[in-house]
Amino acid sequence: MGETIVLQNVSKWFRRYPVDRPMTFKEAVLHGLRRLGPVERFWALRGVSFTVASGHTVGVIGPNGAGKSTLLRLIGGVGRPDEGQLMVHGRIGALLDLGAGFHPDLTGRENVFISGIISGLTRGEVAQRFDAMVQFSELEAFIDNPLRTYSTGMRMRLAFAVAAHIEPEILLVDEVLAVGDLAFQRKCLERIARFKADGCTIVLVSHDMSSVQRLCDETLWLRQGGVVAYGPTEVVVGQYVAEMTAETRRRTPPTQPAIRTPSGAVLELNRNRFGSLEVELTAVNLTDPQGLPVTELDSGDPLRVGIEYLAPQPIRAPIFGVTISREDGLVCYDTSTTEMVSLAPTIEGRGQISFHIAHLDLIGAQYFVDVGVYEQQWAYAYDYHWHVYPLLVGPTKGEKGVFRPTSHWEIGNAGEGI
Repeated sequence: MGETIVLQNVSKWFRRYPVDRPMTFKEAVLHGLRRLGPVERFWALRGVSFTVASGHTVGVIGPNGAGKSTLLRLIGGVGRPDEGQLMVHGRIGALLDLGAGFHPDLTGRENVFISGIISGLTRGEVAQRFDAMVQFSELEAFIDNPLRTYSTGMRMRLAFAVAAHIEPEILLVDEVLAVGDLAFQRKCLERIARFKADGCTIVLVSHDMSSVQRLCDETLWLRQGGVVAYGPTEVVVGQYVAEMTAETRRRTPPTQPAIRTPSGAVLELNRNRFGSLEVELTAVNLTDPQGLPVTELDSGDPLRVGIEYLAPQPIRAPIFGVTISREDGLVCYDTSTTEMVSLAPTIEGRGQISFHIAHLDLIGAQYFVDVGVYEQQWAYAYDYHWHVYPLLVGPTKGEKGVFRPTSHWEIGNAGEGI
């Protein structure tokens, strides 16, 4: 088995500019030209070496700012290393920035053709695969509407559908597994799994450790641009999770104020509550669209997770997360505000944030809604509540698994189309 991707002591640096850098010519004249130049340069990657065998799937993990996206862009040919050597053998398909290159005034159909051609397909190949792309995106009714009328989720669906049909030899995936609802996320994961089964070499960046464990043969752990570990996924992910947990426990104060949940339970220190308490989650409420508390619902019903917090001191760009897990610990759904820094750029004092699910399409069972708020680079938890807020999804007879899609059976006579 040959080596598809080889990195030898690869380093990449960028210039860092002052925060108050003039943005217009007028500001530059009024405030001086000296602030136009960079303050310093920083190394996004430093001395990174590893190889990826043909047909293998490699996960890349680490906190925000570790250099994961920079690494993928260098492998994809977006920029060159400032030091070291990087060799890639094979046709590359990249899911780095879904929707990059889309034009809001063009229709979905026109954007599919432009994006497909930019990705390396001929116009004839795009035309041949067009119906499959649109069917995959589930946007048949909107494909001839201007892209500016699409929601963010619809644009991401369309972009993923195009990227998923270019048949690459090397696939680069950067945090795109949160596309759309539960059903579409499952479809995206299945498509990536199919690439893997077909022998495609995949490099996957993700904060979702369950996806990394499920899809990846080896995992690369980065911290501040350097390699911490590279090896079998179970080993490296285990080390990463253990360090994050240890860091959280190290920052956890010896005493914490008790929190009583709506059901009357009290969160116990270091059992189902962890964190430094620089931000405290003071209340978590599961409600229906009318704002009424719920502890059970039917599969497909909507759910709102309301989180109240207290930040005694200003906290910059915290990450809020919501996870739905089963009693046995299986993570059924995980999401966070990682890519939405503008949602909470800086918090101070009391506040609230909420997460809305339009259709909770889960098989009937007992679940828990876990919530947390984390340091802006996932270095540790400010406050994390685990298996405290139960949620019973009503029974779904004759169905097994986790996900319950909207579906129905049809029957016809022999020879008739179905």
